[in-house]
Amino acid sequence: MRLTRLTLLAIVIVISFGFYSLLNDQLDDVEPRTFRATEEMMVDTAQLLASMVGTDLDPGPLAEAFDKASERRFEARIFEHLKTRTGLNCYITDARGIVVFDSEGGKRVGEDLSSYYDVSRTLAGNYGARSSRSDENDPTSSMLHVAAPIGDPARPAGVLTIIKPQADVLPIIRRRHAEIWWGTGLIGGGILSFVVAVFIWTYRPVGLLTDYANAIEQGKRPRLPHLGAGREVNTLARALESMREALEGRKYVERYVQTLTHEMKSPLAAIRGAAELLDESMPAADRQRFLHNIRAESSRADRLLNRLLELSALEGRSSLADAATVDLREITLRAIDQARPMAELADVRIETSLPDSPLSLHGDAFILRAAITNLLENAIDFSPPSGRVRLELDSGEKLRLIITDEGPGIPDYAKHRIFERFFSLRQLNRGRKGTGLGLTLVKEAAELHGGSIRLEPADPVGTRATLEFPAS
Repeated sequence: MRLTRLTLLAIVIVISFGFYSLLNDQLDDVEPRTFRATEEMMVDTAQLLASMVGTDLDPGPLAEAFDKASERRFEARIFEHLKTRTGLNCYITDARGIVVFDSEGGKRVGEDLSSYYDVSRTLAGNYGARSSRSDENDPTSSMLHVAAPIGDPARPAGVLTIIKPQADVLPIIRRRHAEIWWGTGLIGGGILSFVVAVFIWTYRPVGLLTDYANAIEQGKRPRLPHLGAGREVNTLARALESMREALEGRKYVERYVQTLTHEMKSPLAAIRGAAELLDESMPAADRQRFLHNIRAESSRADRLLNRLLELSALEGRSSLADAATVDLREITLRAIDQARPMAELADVRIETSLPDSPLSLHGDAFILRAAITNLLENAIDFSPPSGRVRLELDSGEKLRLIITDEGPGIPDYAKHRIFERFFSLRQLNRGRKGTGLGLTLVKEAAELHGGSIRLEPADPVGTRATLEFPAS
């Protein structure tokens, strides 16, 4: 796993853990805060009601008020919680803790509650409150009890306790829980999304540049990737591209100077030797033979230099600067016309199978014609006298140009080197090696157009060259 992914994973874990802890703290705090607020309100209510009861503990007015309140129906929307009836009740105990009044139909009257916290603490002059379940198996059946002294708080004549079911405030608690979940989730999700977006925005260009550098190292000619609008990464990309061009230019010059020097030695030595022999007296036939050698080697040197200039022009490009929509069929016809005189001199027949309609391709017409011409000339060079070179052009998912000759084919030892610069085999028609640059030029042209070139044995003899391009 990459360091960037580990870093992103660590950040996501830290943020998630932080928000999880915050969420738990917030959720755990909702219920106690709500109950504390409810208890604070119940204290005021208990004190108010206790002040309405005299020391004689006459519950008459209080009983009437609770009876009327229990009959009232109303609609009070507290945020999202709708309240339709009162949920408050009370009971009164005397100084001994015996219940003398109960607003819930008198069900507790006569019970001794002196041991309960709300009653015992209040009778002792302290603040009394408790929470008890009406059903021990149901946690939502808890009832809040808050007491207030009747008469003198130091020596109360009795105790008034108000009762409120915790279930009355549970909808508010649940609503608050949902709000916290949604709020924290949205904020946390937003932050995580922002962090992931920043990582992608920052490290994706770095990954593209890494792939770009690896492709260059493998000898490919990739285009500079689109990195978005980030100024820093685009500055880095331009610097990397400039460095690549500088290094490639230096290596290119060094490699080609060395190779060209080596390749030019042979024709120059032949020309120099023939010229020296011409100074001597010799038969006219020998003189003509040496003159022919001088012309042939001069032609070879000229062809070598021209091919090298064409190849250097291609290798200096990483993309097609002057690309346009061109007709591959028309370009092929021009290449055939250019190669036909060479075929006639070699006594080789060119047969074609071309479609009647144009084949559109996005590319450079000059480079494409040079590539096809080189393939045709290569096929002619290796064809026997009275031989045949067949050219086929068809379309489908890709545009495909197939050139088949009837030569000896490619030896096994040469198959993995056939596209190397300056590597060549001895030609049938000329009895000598070629420049070794023609197929290299074809490969460079194909790759510039997003295509490919492959050579394979033909049936029954010869070589089949297949040049493919993506359809426009």
